[in-house]
Amino acid sequence: MTMKRFTIYATDPRSQARCGELITEHGSVQTPAFMPVGTRGCVKGILPQQLKQTGAEMMLANTYHLLLRPGAEIVESLGGLHRFTGWNGPILTDSGGYQIFSLSSLNRVGEDEVEFASHIDGSPIMLDAPSATTIQNRLGADIIMCFDECTPYPYPLNQLEKAVERTIRWAEMCRQSHRNPKQMLFAIVQGGTYLPLRRQCAAALTAMDFDGYAIGGLSVGEGHEAMIETTAFTAPLLPQERPRYLMGVGMPADIVAAVREGIDLFDCVLPSRNGRNAFAFTENGPIRLRNSQWTQDPQPIEKDCSCPACQTFPRAAIRHFFNVGEMLGPILATIHNLTYYQRLMNRIRQTIRDGLFEEWSRLFIEKHKKETQMNLLESQERKECS
Repeated sequence: MTMKRFTIYATDPRSQARCGELITEHGSVQTPAFMPVGTRGCVKGILPQQLKQTGAEMMLANTYHLLLRPGAEIVESLGGLHRFTGWNGPILTDSGGYQIFSLSSLNRVGEDEVEFASHIDGSPIMLDAPSATTIQNRLGADIIMCFDECTPYPYPLNQLEKAVERTIRWAEMCRQSHRNPKQMLFAIVQGGTYLPLRRQCAAALTAMDFDGYAIGGLSVGEGHEAMIETTAFTAPLLPQERPRYLMGVGMPADIVAAVREGIDLFDCVLPSRNGRNAFAFTENGPIRLRNSQWTQDPQPIEKDCSCPACQTFPRAAIRHFFNVGEMLGPILATIHNLTYYQRLMNRIRQTIRDGLFEEWSRLFIEKHKKETQMNLLESQERKECS
């Protein structure tokens, strides 16, 4: 494959951070970029127009869940994922490989396929590399992912080695099965935190010449330091001229630290899921909107935020909405959090362009690093249908 749709136009002289532009069939994306997650075709609780107003340029949807309901044939018959979701910007679909990890109690991994028991009704579902690719071709996203095996942490080395072997073999099957040249196909580097396996996987996948490369299998319990160490080791093994995507990593300090290592794309359910649970991200750290200290607070969630929640409602009102079960509370907090994340990405890109990223990022990580260890909800792992 020949990739001519990604251009790097600014780099940071004291780190690996870079700014770029990714051109897709449905518009361009300024990188580094954060993709909100719409697992089943929408970001919960907000309209596509509201998502666009947060500053988001690309969203993510999930192949496994769309395969179950409504089915690829229905999405295709109605004009594809963009028409079906009402989102006219770029879309990336995950292949379903993450569900090997997140639905481990409901699947059996074979050498060339995975058999799932539907989490809806228990019916058997077979997914392999060719079918995952064909389904994504039919869904019509702008960027599709190779089927891979995402492993938990910790994981026995002998099983990790087999998972990497399958991921490499499946990637070649995906490449051979891919039928829509308008869609970019990204491969996923696996290997847990065992760096020699990361090197082995990256070498095999880069030899296949994909449109872009993702680092998968992180943010599964290994912690901030191991995550960044693995990212810092793996990113330079990937082609400089191709986009690099760190899957499922979403704490602000983690994103900034990964940008330092040359990562271009991110996704995570944290801003939307935490918003629905009354956690709001701010420049000074997250706040719990249900707390009694906001009962009479006339201030917005964040003073200088331009989102509708901050421009219209005091914290006291949003707290009230949550505490009486009004759906407006989760909607407002979700919109605020997604706006915060896009403001963060804008700041990252601006400081890279201005040559100030290294110093700014060091201060930001120091300020927000403790948040990476906070259990904002019961778990920071990506949840099904989040």
